[in-house]
Amino acid sequence: MKINETKDGTTISIFVKPNSPKFKIEYDHEDIIVHSTEEPVKGKVNKEIIKEVGKLLGSKVEIISGLTSKQKVLLIINADKTDVEHTLKRAV
Repeated sequence: MKINETKDGTTISIFVKPNSPKFKIEYDHEDIIVHSTEEPVKGKVNKEIIKEVGKLLGSKVEIISGLTSKQKVLLIINADKTDVEHTLKRAV
């Protein structure tokens, strides 16, 4: 899993698949794949990821890298790495 703890919270590296029928998070070997229901225009995918991952983890989420890419790095503000790992594993 690509999850790291920082002084501001926890970062997770994800790969996004837009235009999916349902929003979901899955693991493919070591990669975290986020299936977004939105199409990649005008930041719709980014907004959905921030909203849904934030709701799932109960924390504020920021995209700190990859705003226009399918590879993104999310910062989960003030979140503990262990808590993020456990919550993501349960969500899969």
